[in-house]
Amino acid sequence: SKSPSPRQNMPVRYFIMKSNNLQNIDISKQKGVWSTMPSNERKLNEAFWESSMVYLIFSVQGSGHFQGFARMSSAIGCEKSQDWGSPAFGGTFKVEWIRKETIPFRFAHHLLNPWNDNKKVQ
Repeated sequence: SKSPSPRQNMPVRYFIMKSNNLQNIDISKQKGVWSTMPSNERKLNEAFWESSMVYLIFSVQGSGHFQGFARMSSAIGCEKSQDWGSPAFGGTFKVEWIRKETIPFRFAHHLLNPWNDNKKVQ
C-alpha cells in the first residue's frame, strides 16, 4: 500500500523515532523497514495517508545524536518482523533512508518544537 507521492496541497509531517539501541537502526538502514510500538501505529498511519510526505528522524535513546532520517514509504501492516528481537513491536513498514550519518544534537539546537512548549528538537 504505497502512498501516492507527492500529494499536492497536503502537509509534510515529521516524527522523531527513538530507539533503545543502535542495532535496530542498523537493521532498518540495511533492510529499508521499521517497526514501532503499537501505540504509535495509528498516528503514523494517519500521517501517511493524510500527508504529502512523512519524514522519520531517528535517534538512539541517550546517544545525544540523530542517526539519520528516512521517508515513510508504506503504511504499517500487520506483519511482524523477527529482526527487532522483541514481541512488543507492532507491524513493519517500509522506509527509504535519505541520510544515514550521525548528527550531534548541538547542530539542531536552533530548531524548536512549537507543539512541545518550544523545546529543542532532540
